[in-house]
Amino acid sequence: MAENGISILEISDLQVDFRSVSSEIHALREVGITLRRGETVTLVGESGSGKSVTMKAVMGLLGSHAHIRSGSVRYYGTDCTGEGIDLLQKERKWLARHTNGTEIAMVFQDLMTSLNPTMTIGNQLITAIRSHEKISRRSARERTVNYLREVGITEPERRMDQYPHEFSGGMRQRVVIARALIMEPRLIIADECIAALDASIQAQIVCCTVISASATVWQQTSRSPIC
Repeated sequence: MAENGISILEISDLQVDFRSVSSEIHALREVGITLRRGETVTLVGESGSGKSVTMKAVMGLLGSHAHIRSGSVRYYGTDCTGEGIDLLQKERKWLARHTNGTEIAMVFQDLMTSLNPTMTIGNQLITAIRSHEKISRRSARERTVNYLREVGITEPERRMDQYPHEFSGGMRQRVVIARALIMEPRLIIADECIAALDASIQAQIVCCTVISASATVWQQTSRSPIC
């Protein structure tokens, strides 16, 4: 249910091109989406229709060959002016510091590249926390264990010291979801995060995502303004 129709994200007239030496591809044309607090919006389309490009534009993760021709991506969060923040006008470093991971988090589609194979699961999540908060490693570890348990990872204390290759696809996806939720963002973007999993695991992943998100994202109201 949307919360009183209050918008948290508004994408207006978004147009994105991809340029190469010989051609220019119009990937997005006049995309418009309004997402209200407490609401879930699903983008449906065939492969290559621009779903991932739209979401990466919101996060500021488009490659150097992408060109945003026009549009705005206005994020409201707890903006005290009521006018929101146009994320397209912010540099990638600003987004990494102020919104990505803390205000807006993304669960990526590709499990194999979402986690660092050379780092333990625990270190990856602890690093994510400590890059945004001044918190002791012990406190960050305790939070990580709690979130792994929340998304259905059994024996999270032991699993903390294991590497991604020691997890199944479904377990890795749970870890990626835990990483997205761990900073209690207001907005979660899921980019076909269950596409490569079998039907029974898909149902479990969707269930744990919905339960975790409802507990941490839409009820979170204490974060200070970023404007």
